Amino acid sequence: MSKHKSSPVALGGASENPSREHSVISRSAATCRSALGEIGFVGLGHMGRPMAANLAAAGRRVIAYVRRPDQFGELEALGLNPTTDIGDLLDCDVVISMLPDDDAVREVVFGDSSDNLDGLAAGLMPGAIHLSMSTISTAAASAMASEHARYGQGYVAAPVFGNPDAAKARQLFIVAAGASADIERCRPVLDSLGQRTFTVGSDPGDANLFKLLGNMMSATALQMLGEVVAVVRKRGLDPQPFIDIMTSAMFGGRAHKIYGDKIAKQIYTPGFVLPLVLKDVRLALAEAEKAGAPMPSVGIVRDRLISGIARGYGDLDWTALGLIAAEEAGLYAVPSVTAG
Repeated sequence: MSKHKSSPVALGGASENPSREHSVISRSAATCRSALGEIGFVGLGHMGRPMAANLAAAGRRVIAYVRRPDQFGELEALGLNPTTDIGDLLDCDVVISMLPDDDAVREVVFGDSSDNLDGLAAGLMPGAIHLSMSTISTAAASAMASEHARYGQGYVAAPVFGNPDAAKARQLFIVAAGASADIERCRPVLDSLGQRTFTVGSDPGDANLFKLLGNMMSATALQMLGEVVAVVRKRGLDPQPFIDIMTSAMFGGRAHKIYGDKIAKQIYTPGFVLPLVLKDVRLALAEAEKAGAPMPSVGIVRDRLISGIARGYGDLDWTALGLIAAEEAGLYAVPSVTAG
């Protein structure tokens, strides 16, 4: 993190930060800018790396923040400009975060008080936008949006549906929420990352709620796929024809087709690993409890995930819900972690 320091921007006031060379840009003036300059990117993992590479391939100059310089060579080969100093992102018009959980995003936005390090909110220019594409809680999204607003910056929540392969192929579906002018400024970026963007309103937390609930629909589908495949296999039959019939006749959605095939073939190659799925499940259950709307099927998935992690499957994809179901049926399938 960077030790750059700035002060919140008062409405109609001026920046008190003498170390920055930028004059204060009012939010109304900043949001009128149609062209985007440099793009910062934080979170170069399985999803973030191909997303950042796609932006570079589209002609954007992307400054990629990583903690270890040993990643520089690979990132430079993708057309990115790597740095270990988050301060190098503070002149960017848009900074994208693609991080695993609330704590990681909070540290990037608020900084680390224990080390006297400032975050993005205290350092970005007024008028800059934080485009948060992480799957986080609605409470965290609201806190981040409020903090950026204190400094005259924009905050757009834009979590995605899709796996690393979809990210690489620019086939992500994006759910965006925030100020309409900020979303429109980010539109060229979003168009470079996904096949379609759904705008769901002005409250960033709504996008994260939709993402969490969508993940729960996929997780419960995987749980059921694992159970029915276990029944077919226990009867001594090949589950692939069953999956082919079901996805052709009754369950033609992407989740059933993509993950049903993998569960039938016992492919559990790491992608969306179980601890991250469990994180989303817990967030979704908390949202449901807050709303007073029980989700008992998701509670079952939570228990299965806890069981799978306890059995040592924490590094496997969420298709390993099929492996857990197979073991519960006495099949003791051997996970395929190299096929994909």
